[in-house]
Amino acid sequence: MAIKITDECINCDACISECPNNAIYEPDDEWTYAQETSLEGTITLPNGETADAEESNEAISDEFYFIVTDKCTECKGFHDEPQCASVCPVDCCVPDEDHEETEEKLMEKKTWLHGE
Repeated sequence: MAIKITDECINCDACISECPNNAIYEPDDEWTYAQETSLEGTITLPNGETADAEESNEAISDEFYFIVTDKCTECKGFHDEPQCASVCPVDCCVPDEDHEETEEKLMEKKTWLHGE
């Protein structure tokens, strides 16, 4: 299951540098799949759709930090637990019940993101 940031976020910036997938963005920031990953050109997303890895996408939130679900692996393959949740002072980095994934799927996503 991916992690999400709730509206209780205080925009403290503790989580953003902890993410090994560059899946966390500041409020109102555009984002790309390519940022800090090995993705480039036309890519097939985990849901089967295609996208341009370098194309800017609209911010998911303009009020608080947000996590791009397709880039979140819960830190599998990097750490034993989601690092955003471990450093969050207000416990607003929580499992996203709308995006449940097995450990196998999360590891596949890690390989997709980083080619490792």
